[in-house]
Amino acid sequence: MQKEKITILLTVLVDVLGFGIVIPILPFYVTSFGASAFTVTLLFSSFALFAFVSSPFLGALSDKIGRRPVLIFSIASTAIGWFVFAAADSIVLLFIGRIIDGAAAGNFTVAQSALVDISTDEKDRAANLGLIGASFGIGFMLGPLIGGVLSTVSHSFPFWVAGGLASVNVLLTSLNVRETNTRRDRSMLLSINPLAPLARAAMNVELRPFFLNWILFGISFMSVQTIFALFVQEAFGFGSFATGLLFSAMGVFTAFNQGFLLKHVWLKHFSEAVLEYAMTIVLCISLILMALSILPLFFLAIILIASAQSNLRAVITSRVAGLAPPHMKGEILGIMSSLMAASMVIAPVVAGALFEIKSVLPFVLGIVLMGLSAILEHRSLRRAAEKKGP
Repeated sequence: MQKEKITILLTVLVDVLGFGIVIPILPFYVTSFGASAFTVTLLFSSFALFAFVSSPFLGALSDKIGRRPVLIFSIASTAIGWFVFAAADSIVLLFIGRIIDGAAAGNFTVAQSALVDISTDEKDRAANLGLIGASFGIGFMLGPLIGGVLSTVSHSFPFWVAGGLASVNVLLTSLNVRETNTRRDRSMLLSINPLAPLARAAMNVELRPFFLNWILFGISFMSVQTIFALFVQEAFGFGSFATGLLFSAMGVFTAFNQGFLLKHVWLKHFSEAVLEYAMTIVLCISLILMALSILPLFFLAIILIASAQSNLRAVITSRVAGLAPPHMKGEILGIMSSLMAASMVIAPVVAGALFEIKSVLPFVLGIVLMGLSAILEHRSLRRAAEKKGP
């Protein structure tokens, strides 16, 4: 079991490493084509739009045929997408590269499902999902540093490297990842309507509050992330290398938080519901500190936002996975990815437009949404306490 966990986490790490290499460089690469800040954010949205459509279907497909083949296919699409992006000589090809990647963006969802498959109980499930977050943290710690160095060769070179890493990852996954889904339902009918799983999710009264908080979190966090490089350039004069260092710093705190603190501190002393509420408040505070554009407070906010968002991702996902029927966990986690992708469609467009009005406005949007989420979570905690009685 431990070997399977390590292998899956390594697969995620290599994938995120490639992503981490290019994220700080992407805005500078795209603007070299003469694109505006709004076009940069539209590129994020194009990937997210296709991921929004594909993620629930791929999650359901992994319930039917298994996690392994879907994971391999998805990582291969990432490699092709980055190669097209790197070779682009026009803005149209940049969009095509992101669309190819988004159309089969199931690697993260399926990796999550595989770790849920091998989890023994609730806390083990949350800790395993936290380890995926730690892999993200390590990838974002090392990736931007590597990307910053690679960008000194050319702005396109990091994307070639990202495609190469994804290609290696296809081989590693093919050789080392076994099938974890022992409850495959090959008789399961897959709808050709990609929105059918989302319609079922909207009708699920038990899970609906989690889906709503997930969307609020997604729009808030992605609004800030997509304009982050542009904001620090305007507010503090940071270039691509300095921006890469900031992403690396966030990666360090994310990895430490999810690789150690989540299991040994947070989940040990707090329930998942209380932890979700607390981290929502911390995330709201961190966005306020960032919006002030005061450098020492901004650095403090980097620590807070890395810890808060990583905890929220793990805890909300764990709670949803725990409530999902055993034969539908892949689909439900795919829906979570789809909703996050929907946030990534909405947030960059809105954030890009707001940024061009005033650079601090995307942070204001995030603060309002996370404040709303905190109110909803507080009401949920109060209702749960009332049901328990004195």
